[in-house]
Amino acid sequence: MTLPRFYPILDLEVLTWRGYTPLDTAVQMLERGVRLMQFRHKKQFTPEILELLGLISEQCRSAGALFVVNDRPDVAALLPGTGVHLGQEDLTPRQARRIFSEPRLLGYSTHNESQLRDAQEEPADYYALGPVFGTSTKVNPDPAVGLAEWKRLRGFSARPLVAIGGITRATAAPVLHAGADSLAVISDVYPEEGSRQALDLRLREWLRLTA
Repeated sequence: MTLPRFYPILDLEVLTWRGYTPLDTAVQMLERGVRLMQFRHKKQFTPEILELLGLISEQCRSAGALFVVNDRPDVAALLPGTGVHLGQEDLTPRQARRIFSEPRLLGYSTHNESQLRDAQEEPADYYALGPVFGTSTKVNPDPAVGLAEWKRLRGFSARPLVAIGGITRATAAPVLHAGADSLAVISDVYPEEGSRQALDLRLREWLRLTA
């Protein structure tokens, strides 16, 4: 499969810190042309969060965009067409597939050569490898892979490989040159001023860099 090269992540904590409304942000991304996004929520899935997730999922389906939920295949299974992105501490892709009654987009995070090699035996549609650089969006991040090592490891997977972790507009081109099929980005997507205009300009820039 071919993934869109820009993969923004709707991290609820980051959005809250910077003054963005998740649903409005997702709609704005879709209007600007984003065709792949992830919903990231590390806390409890309350009824309110599930309702929000359902609304975003519906918007993505209407726009023909790919949408995945971080960590929770059980939650993704409640939403038609919604995929899941799994971490090393979650269910394995093979286990998660049993939850779905039909094919769903499934991604799987890896952080080093050993994990990436082992992941090739799992039924994931794509893998993520990172953090490429230092990242501030995880409490206990894995060691940074580094650009040279990321480029070396790219050859270990025939399936799409997503680069994640500390990627900015300044480093987007080198990471793509290293062989990344897609760039997963959180912090650098969202300007700190929290305005719709600022976000629109930032999205335009990211889409241009990954065109």
